[in-house]
Amino acid sequence: MSEEKVITLKPERKNFEDIYFSGNQGSLLFSPTTKGKTITTIAAAIILLVALLLKDNFSKESQGILYFFSFILLLCAIYLSVSVNKVSRWKKQVNHYLNTLEKCKIYEIRIEHNFFTVNIDDEKETSEWKDFEFFDSNNDFISLEGKYSYMFPRKAMSEREYSLLKTILKENIKS
Repeated sequence: MSEEKVITLKPERKNFEDIYFSGNQGSLLFSPTTKGKTITTIAAAIILLVALLLKDNFSKESQGILYFFSFILLLCAIYLSVSVNKVSRWKKQVNHYLNTLEKCKIYEIRIEHNFFTVNIDDEKETSEWKDFEFFDSNNDFISLEGKYSYMFPRKAMSEREYSLLKTILKENIKS
């Protein structure tokens, strides 16, 4: 590749949202990160509720089980709240990025022999090809991970540009 190639993306918010928030990613309680913890917390709450309803049937010595179930519920709630906080912060960062994209006038990828540059309204991030560790593509988007991480929706560019980008990334990134 001797000449610079430029791919201009259409930064429509919906194209990016469809990918970032697919599979309940944006749900605080039922995202892939928090779903298991939510279900475990609900189960612990139900067990504690049943134990509280049956506490009159416990002997004096076995009423310590209520403290144990309360402690388990507290731990579950803490782990859930930490996960919800992580998802909330991630969602806030994604929304900030999407707001930036919504306002941008220029969103382009410049590809040169040794460099990969993303330009969003003259805010340029340039990486050498060796800075990228991994790239993946599917029918909906291309993702790049390395010094900077990117996700480029297929709908944000023409089919020709999408194929070109995919081909160039295969040639330059050693997975």
